[in-house]
Amino acid sequence: MTTTVRRAPYAVSHLDALESEAVHIFREVAGEFERPVILFSGG
Repeated sequence: MTTTVRRAPYAVSHLDALESEAVHIFREVAGEFERPVILFSGG
């Protein structure tokens, strides 16, 4: 017997939740400051 686990259509993965939180933080910072800066290191 095979059991299939179904996720609710509104279920959010862990990475989706982290991305949503990061976007929320970026938007809050952008709203607080006149000229916000994001530092990025690709290496």
